[in-house]
Amino acid sequence: MCSSSAGEWLLPVPHVQVAKAFRRHVDCPDLVVAGSTVRDALERYFATYPAVRSYVLDEHGAVRKHVAIFVGDEQLVDRQSLSDAVGDGTIVYVFQALSGG
Repeated sequence: MCSSSAGEWLLPVPHVQVAKAFRRHVDCPDLVVAGSTVRDALERYFATYPAVRSYVLDEHGAVRKHVAIFVGDEQLVDRQSLSDAVGDGTIVYVFQALSGG
């Protein structure tokens, strides 16, 4: 858990990892952030790397169709609000989803 210098509530400290496939388009290194949901974690990630937002989220703030997000070993359930919980050390993986046949 961590707290801000302003004395905010203690928050879990997840890790955001963006697939290397995105790196050919935008700088997106791994980052440890504070947050209790996937939305919290990604918003803090985007505050540091704002160019990544448009690759991951659409204009409504939902996960883009061809992006997959995993919270640990589980695929993200709430692709609209990103309300899935994260905990200390949880890894939030952001991938380009594969499709085709």
